[in-house]
Amino acid sequence: MDFDWNNSPFDLGRPLTSQDIEESFEDPFAVRLLPDSARFGLQARFFNLGRSASGVGIFSLYRANGRMTRVIFARQFTTEEQFLYQRKVTQMLAQ
Repeated sequence: MDFDWNNSPFDLGRPLTSQDIEESFEDPFAVRLLPDSARFGLQARFFNLGRSASGVGIFSLYRANGRMTRVIFARQFTTEEQFLYQRKVTQMLAQ
């Protein structure tokens, strides 16, 4: 997966780096969600919840065209996102 970091719409650095965000997409337990809002649907934006190699939980809003992924916003998990992610991991491991 290739990422477009040119003119990022948010500040990269602390606490999240572009490497942390890219690693969260490579997480085998990453949860990818399609938004249910028509506003996001028209603009083909998606959500990713995954962990970096260092274990940081990262929520990302992104768009992709099949070749390039552009992260529009990223931040660390909230408590609710952590719960959702952990529940999905537990379900996947139970199968």
